Amino acid sequence: MKKRTLSVLLTAAMAVSMLAGCGSKTEAPAETAPAATQEAGGETAAPAEGGTLVYWSMWESTEPQGQAIQKAIDAFTAETGIKVDAQFKGRTGIREGLQPALDAGTNIDLFDEDIDRVNKTWGQYLLDLEDLAKAADYEATANAGLIGACREVGDGTLKSIPYQPNVFAMFYNQSIFDEAGVTAVPTTWEELDAACAKIKEAGYVPITDDDAYITCLFGYHMCRLVGYERTSEIVKNGEWDDPAVLKTAEAFADFAKKGYFSENIASNVWPAGQNMELAGGTAAMYLNGSWLPNEVQAMAGDDFKWGCFSYPAVEGGVDGTNASNYGAQVFAINKNSKNAEAAFQLICKITKGEFDQVLAEESNGIPADTTNTEWPAMVQCAQPVMEQLTVRYPWAAGAEDNADMTPIIKENMLKLVGGSISAQEFVDALKK
Repeated sequence: MKKRTLSVLLTAAMAVSMLAGCGSKTEAPAETAPAATQEAGGETAAPAEGGTLVYWSMWESTEPQGQAIQKAIDAFTAETGIKVDAQFKGRTGIREGLQPALDAGTNIDLFDEDIDRVNKTWGQYLLDLEDLAKAADYEATANAGLIGACREVGDGTLKSIPYQPNVFAMFYNQSIFDEAGVTAVPTTWEELDAACAKIKEAGYVPITDDDAYITCLFGYHMCRLVGYERTSEIVKNGEWDDPAVLKTAEAFADFAKKGYFSENIASNVWPAGQNMELAGGTAAMYLNGSWLPNEVQAMAGDDFKWGCFSYPAVEGGVDGTNASNYGAQVFAINKNSKNAEAAFQLICKITKGEFDQVLAEESNGIPADTTNTEWPAMVQCAQPVMEQLTVRYPWAAGAEDNADMTPIIKENMLKLVGGSISAQEFVDALKK
């Protein structure tokens, strides 16, 4: 696994290039031929207006991210005269509709989604951005680790630009920790065990989870033991006799026996765990992403004290707290776009300076521009975690690298942490 240091480059402000146009004015995009196109579902889409950038977004227009991006677009159009047809598709809309639309030749200049999905699932549609980024000196104020991650998942080439960085770690209720007398975040499995015992004694549920994220527990523990590459091999090849699988299952079976997991965990359907238990103040910890505080803000309330720590190291393991799934949403430009330079200029507008900070503040997210050093209060707890990371796990830390096994791992992990099956029964179920 290549190691990517998440050091920030606190350098001079980004130089402006007339070629890529980060912050500079350019001519409006050249007109494109109004070819007939079809979107997913068979509905005929009207050709894009000549001279207009077409942007497909993963956000809903009503979400904080969508609203902040629209503000950046409005400012971009006012400054450049370039119109933007922003189509806020939402997660389902873009995941189900983008590829069919691109295959049909729909006029789409740029789009966004998760770093792995954009580069791996839709990699064949992406424009190489190395020259545009170099001309704009884009990396002068970009997060080096995230740019490195984009190149890594892009087979060594920069094909996407990160924004809204995120980290997957243990988020917790600091007030519960304080009441239970947990004075330091756990860095080892033994320390987590001790913290859970104190939290249970104080009358709280130590750990909750649900059907959407339970596979991540399995992946993280496996990766702590044997690393990502080996975990991925085991999952892809069905090597369930590997001792790490049983050892992982035994760790969770032990926690289940001690009553450290929510009594509802086996039946929790997302977002029950995060909404009813963590935000509701009955559960202390939840392995999730840095988007979590924003998602539960209305339920948790303004006085909720957030904490965060990296998944603990395990005895005899190969990875420590410097390893995690971290990444970002990313922008990409359609390789068939006739307006690539203007599209890159729009990406700069959203991911740099003022509107990167607006996006972070309005969504309680992490800034992508390293000159925006003030993180929103709700995610400041994740800053020291993210800054120590040097090893990147993909999503779910390898637990979902075999799509055929994902539902089986999910089903049996829920049973395991719920206490209805033993560690050996968990392994046997995977082997079947």
